[in-house]
Amino acid sequence: MTEVSAAAPDGRAVTTAVACYGLWGFMPLLFMAMAANGFGAPEILAHRAVWSVLFAGALVLLAGQAMQARRALATPKTVGWLALSTLLIAANWSVYVWATTHHATLEASLGYYINPLLNMAAGAVLFRERIDRWGKIAIALAAIGVLIQTAALGRPPWLSLILAFSFAGYGVIRKRVAADAQTGLFIECLLMLPFGLVLLGWLGAHGQAAGFQSVEQWLWALSSGPATVVPLALFAWSARRLPLSTIGFIQFLAPTLQFACGVWTGEPLTPLRMLSFVFIWAGAGVFALAAWRRSRAARLIAEPI
Repeated sequence: MTEVSAAAPDGRAVTTAVACYGLWGFMPLLFMAMAANGFGAPEILAHRAVWSVLFAGALVLLAGQAMQARRALATPKTVGWLALSTLLIAANWSVYVWATTHHATLEASLGYYINPLLNMAAGAVLFRERIDRWGKIAIALAAIGVLIQTAALGRPPWLSLILAFSFAGYGVIRKRVAADAQTGLFIECLLMLPFGLVLLGWLGAHGQAAGFQSVEQWLWALSSGPATVVPLALFAWSARRLPLSTIGFIQFLAPTLQFACGVWTGEPLTPLRMLSFVFIWAGAGVFALAAWRRSRAARLIAEPI
């Protein structure tokens, strides 16, 4: 693994990370466009599962991880953990695709603002990682934001919570699996492939498969593969070269762009709902600032006297 220097972050890695989170942030526009071209949420999910296998497999080959993939597939324990992570990421993808195609992108963005703070809480509970005062403040601000969002919606923000908890759980499981990001994603897509094929077959038999009606529709369907895999490749490359504090700042770009997509497409943003995001943004800001302070302190300690 490439060592991350205590010096200033690599400019190319920062650019790559921004590109990664930018693509994730604008992904709702792809799913919205597919919905406008006749794709339902189940079909989008099925195409995403099917076509991602090809691109994830190509990524594994380019990364020289074919042998690692074979070893992982031959290890029942690894496959078992990845089957569990597949269930969580499939649930995450399902809810996200449904949200972005049913005018609930704002609620989806809230989930990804919560996610880093939930990861911090999970680290404390599961891995006995220490949460400092700033971390507790960030979590408290996010919790207030969720409560206000509940009042604004008249119900708990279930989409946000499912997205945040499923992705946090996914991260915890992947932390335990002896497989790189590319290899793990390829095996997860491989496990989802039969379900995607069955779902596409069922939709086709009932005249509901828009992706096979024309070359243009097929290209829309195919686009879900690289849209899934390319950001991951960019993330895997940049995360190996950047301090976690830098990633901590940049990761909030994705939900911010998702929020902008929701507002741009006319989703309702009431004053009370806006207030909930103010608290969420404050929590995210405290989280990022605390990460920067820890990184700065670590660099000062590492510098020779």
